[in-house]
Amino acid sequence: MAFTVHALAVAGAMCSAVATITFRQGLGRSNTYAGLWINLVVGVVCVWGATLLMVPASAFHAKALPFFIGSGLLGTVAGRFLRFMGIEKVGAPVAAAINNLSPFISTGLAILLLGERVTLPILAGTCVIVLGTILLSMSGRYVGFRPRHLFYPFLSAFCFGAVAIIRKLGLSHASPMFGFAINVTTAFIAFTAYLMASGNLRTVVCDGKSLRYFLVAGVMENVGVLLGLVALGLGQVSVVAPLNGTAPLFVLVLAFLFLKGIERLTGRIVLGTMFIVVGVFLLTAWSV
Repeated sequence: MAFTVHALAVAGAMCSAVATITFRQGLGRSNTYAGLWINLVVGVVCVWGATLLMVPASAFHAKALPFFIGSGLLGTVAGRFLRFMGIEKVGAPVAAAINNLSPFISTGLAILLLGERVTLPILAGTCVIVLGTILLSMSGRYVGFRPRHLFYPFLSAFCFGAVAIIRKLGLSHASPMFGFAINVTTAFIAFTAYLMASGNLRTVVCDGKSLRYFLVAGVMENVGVLLGLVALGLGQVSVVAPLNGTAPLFVLVLAFLFLKGIERLTGRIVLGTMFIVVGVFLLTAWSV
């Protein structure tokens, strides 16, 4: 069981990394609003199709609705939007690494609300990840972003960290597939309403090349979230959240391979990301 939980969480991280890279490529001829809206459309179509085929109607429980509606607003709308804005403003590698701070939020809330225990590896991992974050924040002037733009991935990390707890509570009432269907539907309705109310709906445009990248990003993003939900249903938040946070390592490799000429990798970015990945390992080690 432990291996299954770990494998699902890491697979979710890999999907998230691929989504990060393909979304960044799609931004070349489009914008964050269009990318997120397409991302949510893909999620609604794919997840509801799978839910109706695989989940019996008897598993649709109303008690789960508040949790997954809340996680849809906090994680899928706010968290994804801030994450994608971070990719646009500070680049894929830095945004992915800062988003990795979400395990701090998840682990802290799991300790406070779910009774999970704190150990020395958690404290050590926290210190190492903070050091990595400092290195990343110092890299701004070398790769062309303003330090204040780190606000986007930092706030995204808080959203994703908090939403892991909400989803864990919701999974006690419903299956991951049904929960995610409610999650992504809520996000789609809320974000579409926001675009209409703010007058930004007309900005949801892209050419064929960007559309292809956004479609791939949408599939990988939503598959990654679903894998994370399944892992949460089988294991502890303080195990799943840190493993999901290994995505920056995959982003570094993929950025080197596919974002040459788009993203600039420096020694500080690589070293900061490696510190964060080591911190994630320390956070996870206590549960083995």
